[in-house]
Amino acid sequence: MKELLNIQSELKAPKSQYNSFGKYKYRNCEDVLEALKPLLKKNKCTLYISDNILEVGGLVFVEAIATIQNEKGQDVSVSAQAGINPNKKGMDIAQSFGSSSSYARKYALNGLFLIDDTKDADTEAPQPTKRKFTATDAQAEKLKGTEGKDLKAKYIITEAQIKRYNELK
Repeated sequence: MKELLNIQSELKAPKSQYNSFGKYKYRNCEDVLEALKPLLKKNKCTLYISDNILEVGGLVFVEAIATIQNEKGQDVSVSAQAGINPNKKGMDIAQSFGSSSSYARKYALNGLFLIDDTKDADTEAPQPTKRKFTATDAQAEKLKGTEGKDLKAKYIITEAQIKRYNELK
């Protein structure tokens, strides 16, 4: 289906949400849908998303199915699943089902439209943070034989501090 290929290659769904606790950006299902709407219109396609609540071996989960259909009636579908925890602390049962539905829908859309989430919070390694350069750091770095110019990669350090560091014996 050429329309799907066109949408997959044009789609840009930036991570516009921010989790201040985990300090990462992410996209949710609504972000993906907003980015898709103009492309679906341009390519004369319709997107359907449906949910099924299933139980296998005592595990309740939601299966989301995302289907794109062109003007000729050709369609492609992708599904994704997410477990439901009706006893999740801080959520009533409707919120628990809704949260799992949103999660499954997002991943069904990711699969259908080839959205890469490899840099999401659950796969991205945290970046090391720099801290202010201290006298203790100076002693430790001198013992290691670190050059003054190399300290900028590891610390928040002023030119004056680098100069004083280089003067240490």
